[in-house]
Amino acid sequence: MCPKKALTVFIGILLSVAGMVSTLFGAETKGGGAMELKSSAFQSGAEIPRKYTCDANDVSPSLSWDKMPAGTKAFALIADDPDAPVGIWVHWVLYDLPAEMKELPEGTATTETLSNGAKQGVNDFRKVGYGGPCPPPGVPHRYFFKLYALDAPTNLKRRATKQQLLDAMKGHVLGEAELMGRYKR
Repeated sequence: MCPKKALTVFIGILLSVAGMVSTLFGAETKGGGAMELKSSAFQSGAEIPRKYTCDANDVSPSLSWDKMPAGTKAFALIADDPDAPVGIWVHWVLYDLPAEMKELPEGTATTETLSNGAKQGVNDFRKVGYGGPCPPPGVPHRYFFKLYALDAPTNLKRRATKQQLLDAMKGHVLGEAELMGRYKR
């Protein structure tokens, strides 16, 4: 085989392997790069302002996202605290957000159904919608906001639990993004 043809074959193999790796480890996104989740209220890894906790207004922070995977038909959001003394504490379960959405405003309503048709589940405070950080005094807790891009709406009824949402999402997650904030009392 001539060197030029060997090089062409080698490049073809590399591109093929790169495509397989991309398929396995990262969904193709609109706009390129990995899906991102941000908040104007706090930076990832920073302290969540008191306003968004049970010590003040207990309103949800604004969230925005971009670079969603191609084929996204809906989004789901779970916010939880893995540092709670009783194990993971669920603060927010939100699902069937329309694919056109790219943000949630501060103070998202705590109703079972939002005006855009998205549904909210029950958190571990046994309430619908967002329940802010409310840790016991001591070391800071970490609060993870996880956004999932789905290839189809879940079609769950309102008031679903985190586990019901996770079960409904199995096999439908195209990509995910995470934002972590901390809070201490």
